[in-house]
Amino acid sequence: MLSGEIRQTFLDFFTERDHRVVPSSPLVPSDPTLLLTGAGMDQFKPYFLGRSEPDHPRAVSVQRCARTTDLDHVGRTTRHTTFFEMLGNFSFGDYFKEEATAWAWELLTRGFGLDPSRLWVTVYLDDDEAVRLWRRIGVPGERIQRLGMADNFWSMGVPGPCGPSSELHYDRGPAFGREGGPAVDGERHLEIWNLVFMQNVRGEGPSKEGYPIVGDLPAPSIDTGLGLDRLAAILQDVDTLMETDLVAPTLRLVQDLSGREYPGRDGGEESTSFRIVVDHARTIAFLIADGVLPSPEGRGYVLRRLMRRAVRHARLLGVDEPALPALTSCVVDTLGPAWPRLVDGRELIAQVCGAEEETFARTLRQGSRVLDSAIGRARSSGSTVLPGRAAFDLHNSYGFPFDLTVDAARAAGLTVDEDAFTALLEEQRRQAYEASRQRKGGEVARRDLYRRVAGEHGLTTFVGYDATSAESRVLALLDGSGRSVASASEGDEPEVILDRSPFYAEGGGQVGDTGTLRTSGGTVLEIRDTRPGLDGLHVHSARVVSGEIRTGDEAEAIVDAARRAATARSHSATHVLHAMLRRFLGEHAVQRGSRVEPGRLRFDFSHFAHVDVRHVQSLVNDYLMDDPEVRVWEAKRDEVMSPGFGLMAEAGAVALFGERYGERVRIVDIGNASRELCGGTHVGHGSQAGPLHILSETSIGTGLRRIEALTGPDALRHHDHEHALLHELAALLKVPPDQAPERLRQRLDTFAEAQRHLEALRASERAALADRLTGGAEILPGGIWLVTATVPDGVVSDAGDLRTLALETIARCPSGEGAVVLGARTGTAASLAAALTPCLAGSGLRAAELLTTAARTVGGGAGGKGGIATAGGRDTGRLDKAVAQAARTARELLTSAP
Repeated sequence: MLSGEIRQTFLDFFTERDHRVVPSSPLVPSDPTLLLTGAGMDQFKPYFLGRSEPDHPRAVSVQRCARTTDLDHVGRTTRHTTFFEMLGNFSFGDYFKEEATAWAWELLTRGFGLDPSRLWVTVYLDDDEAVRLWRRIGVPGERIQRLGMADNFWSMGVPGPCGPSSELHYDRGPAFGREGGPAVDGERHLEIWNLVFMQNVRGEGPSKEGYPIVGDLPAPSIDTGLGLDRLAAILQDVDTLMETDLVAPTLRLVQDLSGREYPGRDGGEESTSFRIVVDHARTIAFLIADGVLPSPEGRGYVLRRLMRRAVRHARLLGVDEPALPALTSCVVDTLGPAWPRLVDGRELIAQVCGAEEETFARTLRQGSRVLDSAIGRARSSGSTVLPGRAAFDLHNSYGFPFDLTVDAARAAGLTVDEDAFTALLEEQRRQAYEASRQRKGGEVARRDLYRRVAGEHGLTTFVGYDATSAESRVLALLDGSGRSVASASEGDEPEVILDRSPFYAEGGGQVGDTGTLRTSGGTVLEIRDTRPGLDGLHVHSARVVSGEIRTGDEAEAIVDAARRAATARSHSATHVLHAMLRRFLGEHAVQRGSRVEPGRLRFDFSHFAHVDVRHVQSLVNDYLMDDPEVRVWEAKRDEVMSPGFGLMAEAGAVALFGERYGERVRIVDIGNASRELCGGTHVGHGSQAGPLHILSETSIGTGLRRIEALTGPDALRHHDHEHALLHELAALLKVPPDQAPERLRQRLDTFAEAQRHLEALRASERAALADRLTGGAEILPGGIWLVTATVPDGVVSDAGDLRTLALETIARCPSGEGAVVLGARTGTAASLAAALTPCLAGSGLRAAELLTTAARTVGGGAGGKGGIATAGGRDTGRLDKAVAQAARTARELLTSAP
């Protein structure tokens, strides 16, 4: 039975039993506690916890999942993968153990035709009810085994829903291992279906066992997961998951690229490399299609690690050319019909894979040279151990993978001092933590003070969404050192805590408001910034302009309305820019940071190549000019995260990275293209945010781009300025403005040609001068050839020209040993250059030694490596003395040289 038929059989079975088909959620989960979607139940977490009500109490899905917790096992066993499709049926407070066990047995034995005598069952240690149910179905007692929490008590690995589980395993026969059931050999007795009896809530603790159970779910529920790969391997009678129809075409491509046959499941390290490359290629394709890009941290680091492991194992198989683009393209061809998202992302997947593989190739080239040197030093010293420091420096300075270092050392007959490497790594982490702790010490102390203030007076009531002024009371005043004070006088710069504030506190990328605070007694304060001291506590950085302010004073808080309006324009424009980038580039172009200021914005996003900003700018401005309505509304946080709410995946809402949200979240819609969770301030209609003018688009790291732009009147003023510059340029060129660019290109081409001609003349003059200098060479004892001269003014333009002249002169040395010392006035500086023939430079003499004393004569210093050096100073009047000094030094060193 092929995989497509397996999927459909599963879905049909449960839809016939009143289950509603729910689409797969993305691999990037909406749950901030999860790095990647690793189970079918992840998207249903709010339902299990009772925080949200499902539309229907039964669901069935085919969920794409990615897990790297067992990465070390992938390729080394026949059953572990980093990506898999999980077929699952779910009950939200509806049916429980009896139906789940009966249906699972029926589907496996009748629907898929598995031999009942080859099925084993495991249950949690004390789950007597599950044992009775399996015995009633007909499973013999000897094929039911009780296992502990690590095997048969399931959770998401983080606080949340959990419960005892019962797993179904298929006995693949003695060729795969020992008899005795799943408790003895998991390779032979392949786990295919996990039935989780969701009834508890777990707390913080280890991932798989030893965590506390802190409560019960509102209603017992069911979460099951059947591995499509594993069932396909059984039904298609193949030895490993890599040989099913899901990935077999990719396996064949690896064979073609490497020129090797897959040696089968028992082929040792070569088989492992085949399986790793095939497995990782599939995971890489799906992760990129779901918007993950390589980066140094988070899920981007997971992707990068998988890509580099795949490349490394492809190299071990003899594939030296770039392979990831072709391999992932094969994955798209194979699985695209079932997962159209792969087809939509085909171009992105190929481009990201090509760029990352080239980056890794450079890392390997650089690191390999350093590693070869370290191995050479270890072997020449007679050691059989590569120092941990060498491995650490490769890892820390070059990003060279530690496992590659171990492999290379092993090939050279060495081991790596892993204990020393680990100790250095831990010390680096400890130092980074200590530095961070010290840096945050002052911040922690201040936050403790804010907590005391909040505990005594309560949090700030923010009224700034609806007003730019408010009557307030001064709750607390803090001086520059963070101490609470009773009053502040003219010239003081206190932090002010108010009970009610119209000032927006910096957050979500938007800068804090500024404005004025006027007390009832006539005191005036300038509010310079507003930021959150704690969530819900606004801290106003102020300067007392006149009078004295005291705690308890009544005051009017007035926001700089014009500045606020300009900031709101930028924030709404940022949302639309984000939406248009995703529309133009794809859904991977998600926000990675922002700065929203009055009339200006900075937007960081995921992408791998230069962006046509003119097109993006047109998309944004066209959308804004259509004047879409800006709608702000609220919803429960868990409703937003639930699959049936229609926000995150289905309607395209974007929860910005790193944002923290309470039980209710604020949603900003701008027309039908942009929907984001946002606490910032916005305009009422799209046309009020425009126009947008993009100033620049640059790379700020691997897979990260930055756009800086102006909005509203600031964009118009910039346009007017550029318009004026164009007209001024056109006037200088004596052409109409629309002809100015072409005329300027012509002038620049003419200028470049003149520069090339001038450089040719200079090169000719240098060659002639080098010939003349050579003719005046001095022959020292031993036949050593020496040229010393002060070059006439105007012949060389700078120190670089003088250096070139020295090299051209030394190249004309007729003997094996010779030196050149030249001086010249270059602008307002005195420059010196010295060059040695390779023979002299190889003897240990350095050209810089000829210039050290002479450089001090003109008030400077000398530098250089080996056979070429330069020096310079500001005393041009002593240049001739410096050249003479350098000549004397040269004669002394050359005639005394061995």
